[in-house]
Amino acid sequence: LPVEMKEVVLWSPEEVTNWLTENAVPEYCEPLKSFTGQDLINLTEEDFKKTPLSRVSSDSGQRLLHMIETLKMAHHMEAHKNGHVNGHIRVGNAARENGCSSKTKLNGMPNGYKKEMIKIPMPEPERSQYPMEWGKTFLAFIYALSCFIFTTVTISVVHERVPPKEVQPPLPDAFFDRFDRVQWAFSICEINGMILVGLWFVQWLLLKYKSIIGRRFFCIVGTLYLYRCITMYVTTLPVPGMHFKCSPKLFGDWESHLRRIMKLIAGGGLSITGSHHMCGDYLYSGHTVILTLTYLFIKEYSPRRLWWYHWLCWALSMVGMFCILLAHDHYTVDVVVAYYITTRLFWWYHTMANQQV
Repeated sequence: LPVEMKEVVLWSPEEVTNWLTENAVPEYCEPLKSFTGQDLINLTEEDFKKTPLSRVSSDSGQRLLHMIETLKMAHHMEAHKNGHVNGHIRVGNAARENGCSSKTKLNGMPNGYKKEMIKIPMPEPERSQYPMEWGKTFLAFIYALSCFIFTTVTISVVHERVPPKEVQPPLPDAFFDRFDRVQWAFSICEINGMILVGLWFVQWLLLKYKSIIGRRFFCIVGTLYLYRCITMYVTTLPVPGMHFKCSPKLFGDWESHLRRIMKLIAGGGLSITGSHHMCGDYLYSGHTVILTLTYLFIKEYSPRRLWWYHWLCWALSMVGMFCILLAHDHYTVDVVVAYYITTRLFWWYHTMANQQV
């Protein structure tokens, strides 16, 4: 069997004196000359308040007590490194100085075996600082979906109030005065919007805290569309251009209203799908909301080192908004107000969400 370090409790007074000398505290050799290893590790602060130890040092024995604690820990680790952990048996090889061999009973067990138990505390699994709470995310999704459906209902209602373009011509617009209409520009806007939505969806799937960020997105987009219902309803603007071909008015035929609403929902509210032929949904632009909001979320929740990715998404967003105006499908004020409200709500929400409570 390998020879182990002799246990502290088995030290003789001479070994205690040698240890004190080796550790640069020889001033304790005289007061502790009769101390065994067991006596050494049993020393307490109270012992240093009494003579003769109280006369040796001015630090009340703090240095020596600290060294003794270190000694106990070192020998404890050495014993279990060479022996057992968690109830395994280790071989005791140190014979007492009275001549007993290593096969003498030690702690009541034959052949020098010694049984010890170590209690290793296992840390409890920490609860995540950010709980997922998918139930809340589902409610936020229902909220956003409800606002989108309510928007389509509002568009159908407002469409009935839009004055004919022959009676009420388009309002003057500074952008329209400087740029002629490009027919295919609005399709580019909707394609850019679909690309940004797709990129954001893929990025969202790769996020660690999908439920939290999904809640934020649904809450913001739902609120923006709810605001849009209000602005569309309270002020009905005439069509922005003479090129518009609005669907016929239904004059209270609610069954036809319902079919028109379902068609608009099925087509995602996009002109490129052939589902949107209603007029009046101008102030403010829903396309600008999606172009701006998806870019803001992509930039906020992606690594800063992907600067090229951020610039690409920014370009898609800006080109999309420019194409809205180039197609003369929205007044300039529709795009400006949509951009302003979307960015303010996004920044206000995240400023409050990032505050340390």
